[in-house]
Order: sequence, then structure tokens, then C-alpha cells
Amino acid sequence: MNAFCRDSYAYLEGAPDGPLAGLTFAAKDIFDVVGHVTGAGNPDWKATHAAADRSAWVVDRLVKSGATMVGKTITDELTRGIFGENPHYGTPVNPRAPGRVPGGSSSGSASAVAGGLVDFSLGSDTGGSVRVPAAFCGLYGIRPTHGRVRVDGMVPQAPSYDTVGWFARDADTLARVVKVLISAPASTAKPRLLLVAEDAFEVADPASTTALRPIVDIAASLIGASSKVRISPTGLAEWSRHQRVLQGREAWETARAWIDRVNPRLAFSVAESYMAGRSFTDAQVKEAAKVRADAMAIVDELLADGAVLCLPTAPTPAPTVGEPQSVRRPLGARIGALTCIAGITECPQINLPLAEVDGLPVGLSLIAARGSDESLIALARQVEAAFA
Repeated sequence: MNAFCRDSYAYLEGAPDGPLAGLTFAAKDIFDVVGHVTGAGNPDWKATHAAADRSAWVVDRLVKSGATMVGKTITDELTRGIFGENPHYGTPVNPRAPGRVPGGSSSGSASAVAGGLVDFSLGSDTGGSVRVPAAFCGLYGIRPTHGRVRVDGMVPQAPSYDTVGWFARDADTLARVVKVLISAPASTAKPRLLLVAEDAFEVADPASTTALRPIVDIAASLIGASSKVRISPTGLAEWSRHQRVLQGREAWETARAWIDRVNPRLAFSVAESYMAGRSFTDAQVKEAAKVRADAMAIVDELLADGAVLCLPTAPTPAPTVGEPQSVRRPLGARIGALTCIAGITECPQINLPLAEVDGLPVGLSLIAARGSDESLIALARQVEAAFA
């Protein structure tokens, strides 16, 4: 499936007992594993970094909880991608949609779980890099509340957006990992209202919207009340545009010293992203920060008192492998209009892989208030059980 890195055979035996005993997992090649060089999807990055002297916190935590790590997985270069095609290491197979991309940047991690090679896998999500592969590959995937899972030992992209995330084929496994990785106090209140994001559904293809409606109805019946809302008064595309400014500037500032020193080989789209981040002015960054603050206030009000937002995770099923960049750009913009909501607001989001269009997976997302990861997982498990 070309899911695993072929130049890194990282293996860590899980503790003999613990809440995850007997499970296997893989880790995106941005997480340090003791004794191995973290490659970050780019051969020049790997050539200019030393082996890690300790494992990332999240890897160590999982292994001590009983899970066995069986390898590192391919990622888009430096996590700067949303479709999962790496020019240096190839494109991992999408087992649920052969001939189509797995989604990125946590492409290999999604491929490994969807193909049944591991029970769950670690990814990261900055602009959608767990949520989109989960939708494309028909998986449960979570972007937790920003800051609730430690990122020590993870290659950063844009720290104010970066989160650890993970994939599983069922909600129960996703929940078992949540209990291990999230230990801070959390809201366990049951959701009281499902908010159907009309402006988000308008971003999706009609076929995807139609396929997701039965799942929306199940979630609404479980909660007991639902209402339609429009999230952004200025448009989700506008929120996404300002996220690109903040995320792009942060990504450039994070990588600029290494780029200046190494002059690395980068795919055109990745180099272009860094150059865009470099070109954003301080005035643009200031304006984007204000838009982010306003968006957080809007969503905080919407999600107060236990409301949950639902929306398509991605606007379409996975596109075919090898499409030209010019074809991909419009779809990438539509994806960003959906993924920016949780990114800007730091809220938890879960993909429910319960629908298909012409046999291809499409996902419904649930977003809750910050700190509501556990109650969101509980709702996902209820929806899964009711759907079955």
C-alpha cells in the first residue's frame, strides 16, 4: 500500500498490560522515535537531522499504555499538503477508493488503518490533515481541542494550529486512544442541540449533501433537537483566506532557518506555500488575527450550552491520483472553507465515515466546544451504533 516509510523501520513493543494492550499502531513520520531520524516527508530534511534521543510524548504514552508501534508512515512534505501525494516517496494507496488519493498530509497513516495493517494510527492536523484523509479513506478521525494533546517531539508546521490527531476504523478504538492521550479535565455534558451548518453544506457537492442527510437525521434524533445555522457572516471562504495568512506566516517562520541553510528540494506546491507565507505583510497578519478572534467569538456563542455543529468533512469524495495542480486548486479552496472552522476556533472535530457516493467514502463532521472531546466521542459512538 506504500503506507510505510521504507527507509525507517521503527518498532516499539508495547507494555505487556495497559488500556491499549494488544493494539498496534503506526505514526506519521513527523513524530520522533528514539534512535531514528524523523524524515518529515522530505529527503533533505532527513539528511540534515540527527536521530532522536527520545520518542515524542504521544508515541511514548501509547507504548507505555500497551500499544505496539510497528512503523512510520509517509506524509506530505513537512505536512504542507491536503491530498497525500509525495513526489519523493510516492502516494499511499487509498484502500476504500483505489486510484484516488488518500488525502494528506497524514496520508500513510490513513492508508495503513483503512487497509487493516494497524488498529489505529497517529497523524497531525493543522489545516485538515487528519479530517480530510479520514473522509477520503472512510475512517473515524479526530482533531482534538488545540493544546489538549502534547506535541513534544513532533515536527511543527504552524504551532497555533498544530494538533496531534489519530485514525481508527471504529469509534470505540478512537475512544480508547482518547482516554490515554487526553487526561485533562473535560466537559462530559450531553449535547442538547444539533446545529446544521447550511453555509458549510453549500460548499459540498449535491451528491455528498444527499448522502450525508440520513446521518444528520440520526444525530438529530439522538440529541433530540436540531436547528439550521449559517456560521460565518462574511463567508467561510473568507475565514479560510485569513487562516491561510496566519498559518502560512507561522509555517514560514517555523521553517525559514532550515530552508535558508539547506535550500531543499521541494514540490512546487510546497515551495509556493512557503513563498506565500513569506510574502504576507504584517498588516495582513494583523487583519487575519482580528478575523480569527471574531470567528472564535461567533463559534463560541453557537456552541455554548452543549450545542454541536455538523457539516461535511470534505466537499467531495477523494479525487483521482495525478490530477494537475490547476485542477486541484479549486477543490483545495473548497476543502479549506470546511476545515478552517475548527482550525480557527481550536475546537475538536470528528469525522464519521458513514456515507458513500457511488461507492466512495464521504464523511460527516461533528464539532463541539473546546474541551468537549469526550462528549463528542460519546456522540460519535451513539451515531455509529444507531447507524448500524
